[in-house]
Amino acid sequence: MIETKIRKVGNSAVITLTTEMLTMLDAKEGDTLFVVRGDDGSLRMMAHDPSVAEALAAAEIVMDENRDLLQALA
Repeated sequence: MIETKIRKVGNSAVITLTTEMLTMLDAKEGDTLFVVRGDDGSLRMMAHDPSVAEALAAAEIVMDENRDLLQALA
């Protein structure tokens, strides 16, 4: 677990991400982060859009199921 503080900057509340946190997220300064609320009220921070990841996983399943057809079309 890594601890960080919430602080006020202008009219916003911000948290500082340490180098260690950025490494864990595979993110760098300027990247967009996505925050998703879990069913238990927790927040999950990701460097990649979860909806895109779900779409890619679904596409991979379809491609696996139709590999011969896709090869014929290529």
